[in-house]
Amino acid sequence: MLLKIVQVGVPVLRSGTRPLTRDEVRGAEIQQLIEWMRETMLDAPGVGLAAPQVGLPLRLAVIEDIQDVPEKERKPVPFHVIINPQLTLGAGVVEQYEGCLSLDGFQARVSRAQAVTVEALDHHGGPVKIEASGWYARILQHEIDHLDGTLYIDRMHTRTFTLTRNLTRLLP
Repeated sequence: MLLKIVQVGVPVLRSGTRPLTRDEVRGAEIQQLIEWMRETMLDAPGVGLAAPQVGLPLRLAVIEDIQDVPEKERKPVPFHVIINPQLTLGAGVVEQYEGCLSLDGFQARVSRAQAVTVEALDHHGGPVKIEASGWYARILQHEIDHLDGTLYIDRMHTRTFTLTRNLTRLLP
């Protein structure tokens, strides 16, 4: 089942989220939500989708990236879920164009930490520790921002905000 992705201006994108208990994570309702969120993310298409983007104020996001773009430090990332994530930023900052399924059709340059560590629960409610760099680190930061009511436009370099269709004309 495809879920509706809410767009900027809908209050749930700015309201923050509530943590899930291990029992909730293991329950049929959250397990079904995870599957629907994955289907919705892949259909969009996107590389991450947070629960607020489908109208639910929960600390849950799904991630999967099949692209391999070495010049952007982008490597394939298998499907996984982060629940109740705690983010630690590493050293170094990288600036790249970024978009969002909840701001359909736009992109802007955003500075993000080059590397991060995330401690969270997985889709079974078990603890997981993720150490990521490059594009994967960017995806994690972007999705965790959603769980805190922050959008990339809050972090963007405003003079770089553009329509996605114009982006190919701006980049070499």
